[in-house]
Amino acid sequence: MSFAIDHDGAADALVLFGMTGDLAHKKIFPALYGMVQNGTLNVPVVGVASSQLTRSQLHARIRKSIKASGRAENAATLRELLERVTYVSGDYNDPAVFGRLKEALGPARRPVHYLAIPPALFATVITGLAAAGLSDGGRVILEKPFGRDRASAHHLNRIACAVFPEDAIYRIDHFLGKEAIMNILYFRFANAFLEPIWNRNYIDSVQITLSESFGVESRGAFYESAGCLRDVIQNHLFQIVGLLAMEPPAYRAYEAVQIEKTKVFRAMREIQPDDLVRGQYKGYRKEAHVDPQSDVETFCALRLFIDSWRWEGVPWFLRSGKCMATTAAEVQVQFKAPPQKLFTDTAPADGRANYIRFRLSPRAEIALAARVKRPGKNYVGEQRELLMMNEAADSDSPYERLLSDALAGDRSLFATQAAVESAWQALDRVLVEHHKAIMYEKGSWGPPEAEALLGRHGPWHRPCTDPNDAEPI
Repeated sequence: MSFAIDHDGAADALVLFGMTGDLAHKKIFPALYGMVQNGTLNVPVVGVASSQLTRSQLHARIRKSIKASGRAENAATLRELLERVTYVSGDYNDPAVFGRLKEALGPARRPVHYLAIPPALFATVITGLAAAGLSDGGRVILEKPFGRDRASAHHLNRIACAVFPEDAIYRIDHFLGKEAIMNILYFRFANAFLEPIWNRNYIDSVQITLSESFGVESRGAFYESAGCLRDVIQNHLFQIVGLLAMEPPAYRAYEAVQIEKTKVFRAMREIQPDDLVRGQYKGYRKEAHVDPQSDVETFCALRLFIDSWRWEGVPWFLRSGKCMATTAAEVQVQFKAPPQKLFTDTAPADGRANYIRFRLSPRAEIALAARVKRPGKNYVGEQRELLMMNEAADSDSPYERLLSDALAGDRSLFATQAAVESAWQALDRVLVEHHKAIMYEKGSWGPPEAEALLGRHGPWHRPCTDPNDAEPI
């Protein structure tokens, strides 16, 4: 599936609001370095933040970021990146900041403004850009989370759309730039054998797990305002659901894919409090900038239904959490068992029939589990995995891919207004009406109450992070 790129509207500058922030240090600077290295960054970069920095201090920050990312440093690449970067400091509420930004942009007329800042500041910056005449001909990238619920997402969209046309608004979720996520869309619609079985008649359930072995670290204040449900489930995991559950696009275009994903979100049944288990790892309340009485969840497990012809009655189980047993992201699409048990060992020891497994991280792969007979005269077999794909070591990072696309005018990996607002719809009730968070041990798989959500579809699939655990045929 290919998408049109607006080459005539290629950007002529990148403006980075939040230049001194954590996201810039961890993700954006290394991405810009990679873009210089592969030739996709050929425009000036203007950073904006409140900190007063000299040019040498800014360069030191960038060097430190590149080194911390583990990339092999190339002197020529680093020099070119540093030569492209300039900096404007000041308060976003001060109109003079946008005047200095306009001066720093010089002849640039089609800048991309990347708002790598808290959502609470989006309106301030967008209004400032418009007042300074910097929105005309430009684009804006909005970093997630986009709103706190459907109403706030709608409010933010109204603010953005009052200044920028919809096709100039790029709502970024770095998860959509991952090679493994992109491959879900390709795998779904490039293989004819899947379509006859990709429905309620053959699929028993779907599980999606995104686990992290670390805690909130320095992001305590952010997590207090977001929590796992808003930070991971509503965007990352719902996007995976959309790609797995969508109907074939009617034509080869970005809009067609977005339309089908939005239909999935709109068909999601409203999640009830009993469909959700919230957890909090022991010790979270002692983290910096966390309320000692906090009920914010660091773990979520939920049961979801999609009321469509294809998926009616098929449960989708989503979970994510911090301080869990391992860091991994994996999808397991569980098929129904054969209708007649011809062999005594048809069901494996764990009770699972055939499945397709998408490992998204730490190493991307797709595997099909099928039963094969063991040598000998008895009809006894075992379930083995046929490994079909693993990620190339030199894949671009998600931020490299997404920022390159935004500069080129390619919106294929960015969310639309309709998709964002529809994704909030199923969660609106449980964002405010839910059971208290249950404490769980660090290094576990979350509170045991999450197991009860699955019922006969359990237990939860535990992602394997050792490549030798998935043995190819």
